[in-house]
Amino acid sequence: MFSRNVAERFTTLLPGPESPSGNHPQILTLSWFRQLLDAFLYCEAEFKALLLSTRPPLDRLVLDLLDRSVKALDVFNAVTNALDLMHHWQKLAQIAVSALLQSPVGEGQVRRARRALDTLIASMSFDDKDTAGGGGHGKWAERTRRLGGALASRDRGGVGSLRSLSWSAAKQVQGMLAAPKGGEAGGMATPVYIMNTMLVFAAWALVAAVPCQERHGLATNFHIPRSLQPMMVLQERIGEEVKRKEKKGNPGLMDELQKMEAAAHSLVDFADGFVFPLEDGRAEEMAKQVEELAQICHKMEEGLGPLQNLVREVFHRIVKSRGEILDVFDKSSATVQY
Repeated sequence: MFSRNVAERFTTLLPGPESPSGNHPQILTLSWFRQLLDAFLYCEAEFKALLLSTRPPLDRLVLDLLDRSVKALDVFNAVTNALDLMHHWQKLAQIAVSALLQSPVGEGQVRRARRALDTLIASMSFDDKDTAGGGGHGKWAERTRRLGGALASRDRGGVGSLRSLSWSAAKQVQGMLAAPKGGEAGGMATPVYIMNTMLVFAAWALVAAVPCQERHGLATNFHIPRSLQPMMVLQERIGEEVKRKEKKGNPGLMDELQKMEAAAHSLVDFADGFVFPLEDGRAEEMAKQVEELAQICHKMEEGLGPLQNLVREVFHRIVKSRGEILDVFDKSSATVQY
């Protein structure tokens, strides 16, 4: 039953004709990730109720899940930082939009927009492959400070602190990708296995989408049970995007980030050739590009806050559930260790 419910939830996340609903979601968007985390929270609550009501002798399997959940907490921590950085990118893009919406557009407005866009592009084009070393991490921390980020000093609440010099989002996810134990055992071992897989998938997809520290080299394939066919389809689609767009300086696969980067480059090209007064054709072209960037800013302004709240909710749900499960199993089995 649990496996079927998870599959049904993930079926609603499928893009294109695979989705049973009339509204086919576009993957790797802010709204899609909110749906993904909503599905995760729903299934996690069902799993915990099932596990705590059954209380089977699954010490080894449960400990494997709890160990994986600790790694996931670090990943969600890094994702929260990444969403903070995306907030700053949205503000920079909005500065450029506001400047270029002035009428008439003069050299002063274009210079202001160009400064904001140059800062935006430079920040989005960091080489996350280099952040494994001290120099790369220094660039990461310096970027957050330059953009007005409190990220370098943020540790309250357990969410949002910067990683250590050697921390790597890709390696952290890689450490979660080993096939969970108990996949073929049946019984209550199967829900534990599925919960493990769901946790890995959510962490993997988020790291692929947002500018996490050292994301380069992220794996594109890991084992998903056949009972979760919709998740297998999503893994394949996202994996294709990882392979296709993995390049030096890629800010992440989030659709809004990809479009923001393209629009910013296009407007910088416009600024390079700016001559006052604008000819009608150039003015129309600029207005169209500014409108595209304005729409992206609006989507990010509306979507980043709710997504960040969901990431925090998942983080704290994992912490709470882990404590409850440990408490129950510690009382019932002397082999369970904190």
